[in-house]
Amino acid sequence: MSFGACPTIFPSSRSACEPPASRSRWFSGSWRAVEILKITDCVVITTKYSSRLTYLIYNLVMEFAAKLQATLQEFTASGVVEVRENGGCVAPFTGMSWEVRGDGEKPLLHLWSEQFNLTRRVLAITDHSEQRLALAVERFGRSKPDRLEFIRREFERGARELSREEFRDRLTHLLAEQFPDEKIESLAVSPDLEHSLSGNYARGILRRGSAYVAVLAVPGGESSDATDNSLTFALLWLRRARQSGCRGAITGLRLILPKNSCSTVAHRLSALDAKLGLELYEHDPALNILEKIDPRRAGNLDTWLVPHRESEALLKQARPALDVIIALAPQAVTLHPAAQSREVWLRFRGLPFVRWDDGRVFFGINDSREELTPASRRALIHLLHELEVFRHPLASDTRHSLYRAQPERWLESIAREDVTRIDAMLDQRFVYAQVFANAGGEHGILDLLTMTRSGRLAIIELKASEHIHLPLQAADYWLRVRRQLQSGEIARYGYFPGVALQQASPLVYLVAPALRFHPATDNLLNDLSPELEIVRVGLAESWRRGLRVVLRQ
Repeated sequence: MSFGACPTIFPSSRSACEPPASRSRWFSGSWRAVEILKITDCVVITTKYSSRLTYLIYNLVMEFAAKLQATLQEFTASGVVEVRENGGCVAPFTGMSWEVRGDGEKPLLHLWSEQFNLTRRVLAITDHSEQRLALAVERFGRSKPDRLEFIRREFERGARELSREEFRDRLTHLLAEQFPDEKIESLAVSPDLEHSLSGNYARGILRRGSAYVAVLAVPGGESSDATDNSLTFALLWLRRARQSGCRGAITGLRLILPKNSCSTVAHRLSALDAKLGLELYEHDPALNILEKIDPRRAGNLDTWLVPHRESEALLKQARPALDVIIALAPQAVTLHPAAQSREVWLRFRGLPFVRWDDGRVFFGINDSREELTPASRRALIHLLHELEVFRHPLASDTRHSLYRAQPERWLESIAREDVTRIDAMLDQRFVYAQVFANAGGEHGILDLLTMTRSGRLAIIELKASEHIHLPLQAADYWLRVRRQLQSGEIARYGYFPGVALQQASPLVYLVAPALRFHPATDNLLNDLSPELEIVRVGLAESWRRGLRVVLRQ
């Protein structure tokens, strides 16, 4: 077979032979390169055309990262843009920093702000219009690609409001058919900010005789995060319903999720008090029926521990290049391996400013990533000087962006220096961050894993501002750690070497400034299983100058 004509390689000779600037907006370096490689497995390539094919494959892969960078920069340059994942709102793009890293077939897209942090590998640009930029993205631990979208809100707001009203109407008919002996007393989709109830969900009350049951339903198309976090709002709605003065008792709550989306919620249900009476359902839109789910079967989540030995090996490889930088500010700079991406970061009091990647070193804050060379070393020293001035516990300008950036990371860096400031019975020898490959603070909650001096595991959840999901995300992490403890994986993966860990359930510490716990925290903690031993640790507002505990419950 000859490769002299482009149609034998690409769907059309025009798309193959044109210069990169005129290719389709749905161009994907990853998918096209894979397509080529599959074809070439089946043919013999002559010497004459093999170099040309190699050039095409190489450029398809390399150009995708650049195209993604340019497309995202153009789309977000004007208008009010909202970030969504799988159809549900994740965060406003305003005030968010971002970067595209890597020139491989799956470039890494990193979005972050003070309250938000998201990293995804991008597989393809699937849609690009004046209204929407849609990406197919890969999330570690998930077998199917997710959909990450950037939406100009002026086009979408009215349609989204209408879709929720339509969802409420469809849910009304569905509940009437599924529970014919019950009467719908109320069903709403509007937010109730006074009681911390989100408008992303429909909530209502059903009555049968003198007994009542609460309902909370998640519309199809909401993001995976909105679905996973629905349990928080279900518990708040159940409490609100029981306090609303119904004539009869609220016997429990039915939580209705889209089909094939219940695994995280089912997993977290095992951390709740069994007396709450929660039932889990999935809505099958094809048959328009509700299927009752057994949480014990649906809640078996796969959890991957990051091998500690792998992180240590990565640090050993990067240290020769990074030690000279650490020596410039040894009291403030810390090392952080990222085993998944094979990178090592340096953070200045929690703020990333240097990245090691396969022998090369880059530095800068936010979008600025300059490679370190003898010529750029002066710029790095200048950056360190700015960090020392503006990201200092005693800095005079507390409104400076370097002082205010990533407060949770700053809090984490202080806590890791000496966890005995949180509780004197914790063991400072062993403090690990991000031990799970599919966890890691996408919404600003950071996890530390340590132990007590007697060998009992302890989880520290850190937050510098109010976060309504803190109790349930702590419970989720507790379930994962307990499972790995019981299976023996924690010891096998190299954590806590030489220590015989207790088999008792891990302790949980919720650590935040005392005035920054969300008002709903106490109610949500009361809904957790008595098996969870949780200590709430409130810090003084001046925590950047040193951790001082002012509240312990």
